[in-house]
Amino acid sequence: MAKVNIALDAELVVEVMVLAGINNPQDAVEAVVRDYIARGHRTEARTAGRDEPVRTGEIVPTEPQQG
Repeated sequence: MAKVNIALDAELVVEVMVLAGINNPQDAVEAVVRDYIARGHRTEARTAGRDEPVRTGEIVPTEPQQG
């Protein structure tokens, strides 16, 4: 896997380390990035089903309200 070196504010990294309970700065930053990516995938999965009829032009009948 390719590696990327970046400079980050030390206070940000320390805060992530404390919040995540991780002792290694690189592992803490990787955890944040992985969480961000996973959250994006979950959001895509939730909205894909909702947007599918609009994207395909299919009309899906709505369910009648119960109550």
